[in-house]
Amino acid sequence: MLPSIWTLIGQAGTFLVFVWAVMKFVWPPLTQAMEERRQKIAEGLAHSEQAEQALDSARLEADDLIREARRKAGEIIDQASKRGTQLVEQAKQDALAERDRQVAAAEAEIQLATNQAREALRERLAELAVAGASRVIEKEIDTKAHRDLLDKLAAEL
Repeated sequence: MLPSIWTLIGQAGTFLVFVWAVMKFVWPPLTQAMEERRQKIAEGLAHSEQAEQALDSARLEADDLIREARRKAGEIIDQASKRGTQLVEQAKQDALAERDRQVAAAEAEIQLATNQAREALRERLAELAVAGASRVIEKEIDTKAHRDLLDKLAAEL
């Protein structure tokens, strides 16, 4: 049972019509769908590459910002340290100046008290000298009349 030639020609013709119908109606939408899918995949890869580059750029920028922030923080700490040192030095200088002022005031008070004590001692000495002299010569000396003499005596002492 060999197929007849006409059967082979009919089957070949049917096959050609089938191939022509597939090439005309099925193949173009199928290739178009594959092309669209290829383009979407290519766009996705391109977007992925761009996103990766943007991420790298953002990382570099973030690193730069962090370095700059650390540098500024270091500068602020240095400035604060210097300012603190200046404040301590200023406080020391103010304390020394206040101490010197108080010492000078105390010395002035001591000098004034010393002078007052000397003056009181001179007056008391003058009174004692007058009292002693009046006993020696047994006569009273008028302190008002001899005030100049007593002042000279007190100045010599």
